[in-house]
Amino acid sequence: MSEPMSCCPAGGYCDRCDLLVGLDGLRVIEVVRDEHEALTVTVESAPAVTGCRSCGVVAHGHGRVDVRLVDAPAFGRPVRIVWRKRRWVCPDSGCPVGTFVEQDDRVAGPRSKLTTRAAVWAIQQIRREHASVNGVRRQLGCGWRTVWDTIKPLLQAADEDPDRFEGVSRLGVDEHIWHHVSTKPVEDGGRGPKELTGMVDLSLHPNGRGELVVKARLLDLVPGRSGETYRTWLHDRGEAFRAGVEVATLDPFHGYKNAIDDQLEDARSVLDAFHVVKLATAVVDDVRRRVQQEIHGHRGRKNDPLYRIRNILRSGRENLTDRQHSRLEQAWVADERHVEVEVAWLCAQQVRDAYHQDTHAAGRTIAENILTDFPTCPIPEVKRLGKTLNQWRTEFLGYFDTGGANNGGTEAVNGLIELHRRIARGFRNLDNYRLRMLLVGGGLNL
Repeated sequence: MSEPMSCCPAGGYCDRCDLLVGLDGLRVIEVVRDEHEALTVTVESAPAVTGCRSCGVVAHGHGRVDVRLVDAPAFGRPVRIVWRKRRWVCPDSGCPVGTFVEQDDRVAGPRSKLTTRAAVWAIQQIRREHASVNGVRRQLGCGWRTVWDTIKPLLQAADEDPDRFEGVSRLGVDEHIWHHVSTKPVEDGGRGPKELTGMVDLSLHPNGRGELVVKARLLDLVPGRSGETYRTWLHDRGEAFRAGVEVATLDPFHGYKNAIDDQLEDARSVLDAFHVVKLATAVVDDVRRRVQQEIHGHRGRKNDPLYRIRNILRSGRENLTDRQHSRLEQAWVADERHVEVEVAWLCAQQVRDAYHQDTHAAGRTIAENILTDFPTCPIPEVKRLGKTLNQWRTEFLGYFDTGGANNGGTEAVNGLIELHRRIARGFRNLDNYRLRMLLVGGGLNL
């Protein structure tokens, strides 16, 4: 261990050291660098008159207690703070306090092993820099449990803050798989249901340029994937929350739709554009496979005309090159029976076109034509798609009536959740998982 370093006058304090360490109310008296390159900074409060916290009588000094804390790293090194806390004794014999030790929540909370700024630093590393708890504890030079036991109560307190549910005017919902192991109940040593339902705030906010944009934030993750799960969550939020929701976006799952109809009867439900286009693209694949079997009696092979264009059929025509357009034309003329695939592809492109118009009014016109024409198509797969979209007619047209509301922000939050699950190499505790994902998903006011 190196010798203590100090630029302080004998028996005094150094303002420059205090400024560098930056612990308000505490003065630096010693800095040591050990053989592992970690820094240990010893601090104390300046002498001052202190009153008893109970009766207010001027207390007498009664020695010191050294408390060792983990601080945020500095200069690429782990840092330890040794806080020489003053112990005080109340001279009033009738005071119930007797002795007490100085406290300062700006430095560290009671019984905390991390300084307050180290806890804030750890939370920001996880939230903003996509760090794992294990990665944070390596930088701090302490144990995983030391970090998590310090920040978990802060996350729980933020989770219990009812203000985080205020101002939600657009609400998204989607399912999420949080583990891929046994679904045994927690009480039997399992992790419970694999599926969770995630609720996301998709409200519009000004971006400083006079535009309204979605700033998606995760509101909650609850076990289960069903209409009852979503209905219960909406009911528990209270009437004020439900009354504020004007638009509710969802994937084509009737369970969520029924919950919206039951609990958000004044909100406009909107079917997500991505999933509508996905349904149309799946129709093209289904028709291609059926025609392939009818003509050749086997699945597609590399020299079969339809198999060779399978990836092109999944693309939007506005993105195709001249060569890809040429390959499509060659496939159409290769066999007159390929006309069904061509028609199905054109129908899918019509669905895409509805979402790519200059105005939502123009897109709505195309959508209404789809709802009228598809159910009468002689191609069974296209006819089935038309019937499906008519079952979701109100939700399908809702996109064009709400200025393009969609579930894209919900999918973006899901992507963040997946990222942090991989970073952490999985989770075993649902409560910890939920808190971590609320943190990275922006659902906690920290």
